[in-house]
Amino acid sequence: MTEVNLSNVIKDYGKTRAVHGIDLGIEDGEFVVLVGPSGCGKSTTLRMIAGLEDISGGEIAIGGRVVNDLPPRERNISMVFQNYALYPHMTVRENLGFSLKIAKADQTAITKAVDEAAGILGLRDLMDRKPAELSGGQRQRVAMGRAIVRSPDVFLFDEPLSNLDAKLRTQMRVEIKKLHQKVGNTIVYVTHDQVEAMTLADRIVLMRDGHIVQVGTPLELFNTPVNTFAATFIGSPPMNLIDGVVSGSNTINLAGGLSVPVPSRVRGLVRDGQKVCFGFRADNLMPVGHSVEEEGEKHELELTISLTEPLGTETLLFTDVAGNEVQAKMLNPRPVRPGETMKFQLMLDKCHVFDAASSEAIRG
Repeated sequence: MTEVNLSNVIKDYGKTRAVHGIDLGIEDGEFVVLVGPSGCGKSTTLRMIAGLEDISGGEIAIGGRVVNDLPPRERNISMVFQNYALYPHMTVRENLGFSLKIAKADQTAITKAVDEAAGILGLRDLMDRKPAELSGGQRQRVAMGRAIVRSPDVFLFDEPLSNLDAKLRTQMRVEIKKLHQKVGNTIVYVTHDQVEAMTLADRIVLMRDGHIVQVGTPLELFNTPVNTFAATFIGSPPMNLIDGVVSGSNTINLAGGLSVPVPSRVRGLVRDGQKVCFGFRADNLMPVGHSVEEEGEKHELELTISLTEPLGTETLLFTDVAGNEVQAKMLNPRPVRPGETMKFQLMLDKCHVFDAASSEAIRG
C-alpha cells in the first residue's frame, strides 16, 4: 500500500514562507491533482514529496515511511517534467531503459520492462527513433514510459502538458488517464489548468498562497465551492459573482437595483443588511425554451444580450445583470442578435451565497 501523507509541511525560502503547514492524505492508487495559480506552492509541494526540495518543517511519509531525510532515489518515486528531459543522443528504447541500466539491472529484466512500458503507451513503432524525430506528444509518452519502467510506488507529474498545443493536451490527458487505469499506481499531478484537474483527478487539491483552500472530488469543488476563489477558479466559464445586500430574510438586493430571492437552503443563515456575493454558473441561467427542464426553485429574468459565443451544441450568451457582465448558456441554440432581449430562468436552488467580508460560502 503506497499512501502519501503530508503533516504540517512547511517550506521557507529565507524569510519568505512558500508553503504554510499543509496537511494532506493521498490514498494508495489515488490520482490527486494539485491545482492553483502561479506561485500558490503546488510545484514546491510536489518537489518536496520528490525530495528535490528540503522541507522546513513537518513530515512527509510515503508508504508509511517518513522520507524527510531520504534522497529522491531512495523514495521509489518517478517524476515526469514538462520539458521531457530525454537524452537526445539515445533512441526511445535506450531512453526507456537507461535508469534500469544505471541501476545495473539484468538485461532480460530491462528488455521486459521496456517492452511492457512501450506496449502500455503505444511506443513499439518508435523504439529506434531519437527524440528529435518525435512529436511533442510522443516525447511526453516516452518520458512517461521512462517513469513506468522503474515500477515506482508513486508517479509525480509536474505540469507535463504545458508545452503542448491544445489538441495534443487533450490527447495526452486521455493517455495519462489510461495509464492510471492500467498501472493503478498513486499519482500526484501538478497543473495550473483547472480543465486538466477536473478531467483527470479522483480528488483535487486547490491551493492559493501556500495554503490548501479546498480538497474534494471534481464535482464537489464545482458544485460546492467553499469560497469565492474556489468558485471562480474551478469551472469554465467561471462562476458569475454579483455583490448584493440581504433585505429582510427573503431578498437579496443586487448592485444595480435588481433583486433576487434568497435561495431557500440559505434562508435563516443570512441576516438583514448583510453584505453578500451572489453566485451562479452559466448552466444555471438559461433562456426559456433553451434550457434543461429541471424541478426546483426558479426565478425569471428579462435580460438583453450583448455578445454571443457559439460552441456548436450550445451557445454562451453574454448579458448584463445589475450592472455586471455575466455569462449564460443556451442549449439547442438559435441565432441571437446583440441587443436582443430574452427571458431567462435562474435556477435558484443551484445558486450560491457568499459572505462579502470573509468570501466564505454560506450554507447549511
